[in-house]
Amino acid sequence: MNLDFLGKLATPAETKMILLVLDGVGGLPREPGGPTALEAAETPNLDRLAKEGICGLHEPVGPGVTPGSGPGHLALFGYDPVEYHVGRGILAALGIGFVLQSGDVAARGNFCTVDETGAVLDRRAGRISTPESGRLCELLRDIELSGGGDLFVEPLRDHRFLLLLRGGGLSPDIADTDPGKTGVPPRPAAARGSAAREAAERADQFVKEAAKRLAGQRANMVLLRGFSSLPDFPKLTDLFHIRAAALACYPMYRGAARLVGMEILKSGGCIREQITVAGSRWDDFDFFYLHMKPIDSAGEDADFGEKVRIIEEADASLPELTALKPNVVVVTGDHSTPASLGAHSWHPVPALVWSDICRPDPVDNFTENACLSGALGARFPATDLMPIALANASRLEKYD
Repeated sequence: MNLDFLGKLATPAETKMILLVLDGVGGLPREPGGPTALEAAETPNLDRLAKEGICGLHEPVGPGVTPGSGPGHLALFGYDPVEYHVGRGILAALGIGFVLQSGDVAARGNFCTVDETGAVLDRRAGRISTPESGRLCELLRDIELSGGGDLFVEPLRDHRFLLLLRGGGLSPDIADTDPGKTGVPPRPAAARGSAAREAAERADQFVKEAAKRLAGQRANMVLLRGFSSLPDFPKLTDLFHIRAAALACYPMYRGAARLVGMEILKSGGCIREQITVAGSRWDDFDFFYLHMKPIDSAGEDADFGEKVRIIEEADASLPELTALKPNVVVVTGDHSTPASLGAHSWHPVPALVWSDICRPDPVDNFTENACLSGALGARFPATDLMPIALANASRLEKYD
């Protein structure tokens, strides 16, 4: 739905909304005919919300398109991720509160492991710790580029870091160096157009010097993705007349929330800690976005059992969430991450919307197969979730 149109219908109210994103919750069976991780998990609380609410399967970008986390989240916030596109680099920078300037080019980096031939063995270097990532960033901070300009290297979380290039009218139109798979070498930082040639040359210099300085480390190479500059997006808070807060432990998700105008609240990575913080600030905001990352990580690590366990952990926290007495609860993922694939996939994502004024559908458990018959539809645009949530919160006026 068009954001300007939706914004004209939006009206203030005293209602409270919660968006709980179980990152990568959608999946596939481990073996033909078996359950998905969501189907294998014991989820009595999610099932109750599903039974009392409305369900369906959403597509974050479009049929057959595998979404990254940035586009997936923007869609959940109501933004068409094709029209409102931004790379991971800027989201990471915003997520750590980096003070950006016009013309900055940012990329999200992974410390990775390559073999003696230069082929990628592990795109995440065993998911090294944040302190270890910080130590490695110190090795790279004083790299000098022959073309001039400033370079910033900052740790994010675990194996991830931020690379920021500044100075000289740079363009972010640069291809990722991350090949997205193992067994092949990193790609060059190639400019997609002549305007990005200088920035691409600087990024390529950085990668080559980083490889020299990281030699002998477990994380002995870097991968860059999501080259981007700061866009000017309309703010969700202004469009929908809501005070919105975000609770997420990973910088990229905080960055996506900050980009659309949410206030970032400090909390731990545990979903229960996020709920506690939300409760302590309940009177200050109308909309709370909570993000749970480990489900996605388990899927990317091809660990079906761990994905099941973390889904059950999320489910066990829901009574504390509903005890806050929100008027609307939306539970979904930003994409599917089947453990059988060990990566994001294009498969539609289960979603539920619970409210005190919704018209329940026949779905009585929160699984991929059950959601197929839900009132939201078997393949509906993820961007529809925000107007549906606003309507259930009595925050949309009649269209005359």
